[in-house]
Amino acid sequence: MKQITIISGKGGTGKTTVASNFVKMANDHIAVDCDVDAANLHILLDPIKISEEDFVGGPIAILTGECINCGRCEEECRFEAISNSRSEIMIDPIRCEGCGVCVYVCPEDVLELKAEKQGTDFVSRTEFCTLVHARLIPGAENSGLLITRIRNKAEDIANEKDIKLIIIDGAPGIGCPVISSLNGVDATLIVTEPTLSAISDFKKVYEVAKIFDLKVFVCINKHDLNQANTREIEDFCQKNVIELIGKIPYDDQVSTFLSQKKFIIDSKESKAGEAIRQMWENIKGYLYSK
Repeated sequence: MKQITIISGKGGTGKTTVASNFVKMANDHIAVDCDVDAANLHILLDPIKISEEDFVGGPIAILTGECINCGRCEEECRFEAISNSRSEIMIDPIRCEGCGVCVYVCPEDVLELKAEKQGTDFVSRTEFCTLVHARLIPGAENSGLLITRIRNKAEDIANEKDIKLIIIDGAPGIGCPVISSLNGVDATLIVTEPTLSAISDFKKVYEVAKIFDLKVFVCINKHDLNQANTREIEDFCQKNVIELIGKIPYDDQVSTFLSQKKFIIDSKESKAGEAIRQMWENIKGYLYSK
């Protein structure tokens, strides 16, 4: 079994568009959406839910009895999660880090730590394959832990059914969700654009990928919008021995097809669709090799 994570360094580069079309063209595979803060792969794949499970993250402090308003917990909380409002303490669940110092200093033992639901993960069936995905409650933490959880579920299903490939739509950026999306995979495909911000983020996320010693592929979306910036990306790939597997031209049909929940590779006139099909031909030999 091989795993590939499609990442971008920043949002809006076309990462999920590439991932979803790869999912349609692949065979003997599972799809995973690791963008748990703003999941959208399911919109195009139109899944039917098979199962769901609550995700319980780290604990937070809660009040379980009558408070005497001594102020000790507010004084000791370094995260400023506790405040006294109208002689009644208020605990901010967003600020609380679950360190437990308030429980330790409370003279009345009316504070305790309690784990709360922070999201939901799903196993669904699509026309093309099984999809494992999740939704984190807005403002909740532990996105990296939730990503690890759904990836483990996907690996269990793949091992049980002897599936050959896992396609992962990774999270944007370079933080914890991306690290959890890359850990343990065989390869990554970085989708970038010829803009200054995208190039900067591409170089940053490439440095993250290097830490994991992965096979790195790159594709340039909307490559024809700025030829100078496209050449900069090409030069960077050549200098660092990164395989550039495709360049996708700007195409108005992409947004039109997405708004209709259609795959751009199904358009016979779309140059972008043809470029994505060619990218899949360029990479599938590696993905299905032993």
